[in-house]
Amino acid sequence: MATVIELPLETYKGPVDPDWCPGCGDFGVLRSLQMAAGKLGVQPKDLMVVSGIGCSSNLPGFIHAYGIHSLHGRAVAVATGAHLANTDMKVVMTGGDGDGYGIGIGHFIHAMRRNLDVTYIVMDNQIYGLTTGQASPTTTRGHKTKSTPKGNAEVPLNPVAMAITAGATYVARGFSGEQKQLVELIAGGMAHKGFALIDVYSPCVTYNKINTYPWFKERVYKLEDENWDPSDFSKSLTKSFEWGEKIPLGLIYKSEQTTYEEVEPVLQRGALVKQPLGISKETMAEFIDEMI
Repeated sequence: MATVIELPLETYKGPVDPDWCPGCGDFGVLRSLQMAAGKLGVQPKDLMVVSGIGCSSNLPGFIHAYGIHSLHGRAVAVATGAHLANTDMKVVMTGGDGDGYGIGIGHFIHAMRRNLDVTYIVMDNQIYGLTTGQASPTTTRGHKTKSTPKGNAEVPLNPVAMAITAGATYVARGFSGEQKQLVELIAGGMAHKGFALIDVYSPCVTYNKINTYPWFKERVYKLEDENWDPSDFSKSLTKSFEWGEKIPLGLIYKSEQTTYEEVEPVLQRGALVKQPLGISKETMAEFIDEMI
């Protein structure tokens, strides 16, 4: 087993400081990702962070690594392409509940059923923050927002239950107010072989006045304090529906399954970017010239 050399937090400090609202939960998620990468000893040159559109999706600009700030709802699609091109890189997707569970839900489901070896960190603030406070797919029923002034009529989506049933093999729930645990959950997801979802309650201090830090602090509890076994599919699925007076945090489900990369014939010879093209340099140069 290879020796892991942990890297300091400063290794991942980006050239631009975050510009989120003071108190935003996304600050804690960014720091947790940086600490998790350092814990695993992942060099910035071996890390790709891909996002969509939204407050949380600005994250790739605040971390020293390869990054793509892609289109709304397309983080998973773009990350899939980047990952399959170079399977030697650690690919982490970051975004919000609107971007990932609303606009991008189709990509989200199919990446999980393929069990791609990537990690998805969703900063779930239960509101559309960047567009100033509309109801999102995880907004609770009855919540009054800019788009639902008389109360949200829709039942909120349960991303954790969806991930377990769709084929994700590492499904966790974190809270930006519990950073030490969140670091471990993200590191575990990045180290896991298969699709990892970490759904993080990341309070929006500007537009969500219901699901606040104090609101979560009164309700959350850690599964590791109860000697929870995340390998039981049925019990994990039941646990994913626990919400209200008690909300579980931690690794809810984990399974070791064959990944897409292990069965795709083209990838058996290694990362695509390291495989020979099978054409001459001259032909490749002509092709590039034609495309640009």
